[in-house]
Amino acid sequence: MRSWSPVPIRAVLLDVDGTLYYQERLRLFMALELSCLPFVHMSWRTACDRWRALSIFRHVREELRSLGTADMCLDRWQYVAAAQPVGWEPAVLENLVVEWLYKRPLKYLRLCRRSGLESFLTFLEQHDMRIGVFSDYPVLDKLESLGIAQHISVALCATDPKINAFKPSPQGFVHACRLWGLRPEEVLYVGDRHEVDAVGASSAGMPCAILSRRRSRNVHAAVQSTCRTFSSFGHLQRALL
Repeated sequence: MRSWSPVPIRAVLLDVDGTLYYQERLRLFMALELSCLPFVHMSWRTACDRWRALSIFRHVREELRSLGTADMCLDRWQYVAAAQPVGWEPAVLENLVVEWLYKRPLKYLRLCRRSGLESFLTFLEQHDMRIGVFSDYPVLDKLESLGIAQHISVALCATDPKINAFKPSPQGFVHACRLWGLRPEEVLYVGDRHEVDAVGASSAGMPCAILSRRRSRNVHAAVQSTCRTFSSFGHLQRALL
């Protein structure tokens, strides 16, 4: 375990979306549901308005990464900022986002769970390592739907009041370490995006593993030595051994 850090790894902090489950598979399920909107609402215009609103929300959220630790409440501002170009009231947009991004996907998560996840978590517990998650999106319902909530001792979202910063800000990574009473170099972060997860972990002084079949060409120079690419949790477990 010393190969990841100058000191032994004592905890693993996991990203959720695209890391604990295969995001491409979930997107296929959701695309099928979204394609039914014209028939559900009996209106192509209504369906297009909803497709556009969800797309703009995702785009605005990515832009908000540049804020770092924000002065305003991100949990609220993300809807205010996205509602302006959509031309909706923030509360209306929030209802749409909660339905389509947070609630409807839950029923598919168990079908999309990344291979080897359960055995990897059991492996960490057997080696007395703490397990947590940190994501830009709400995590608790997803952990329940994935069937792994019982393994998680720290569950954090970027919009939690004590974090209020999207990745790659180090704020959430550092907060997890505080809760555990560990130094960043004792915690391995596992994500799926070099430019977000690896950069954020490195900024916090935390080693990082990237679970992805693709290698990014746009990796910050500071994180080159901490990024390793794996396609499954089985590969990561063998690497830790």
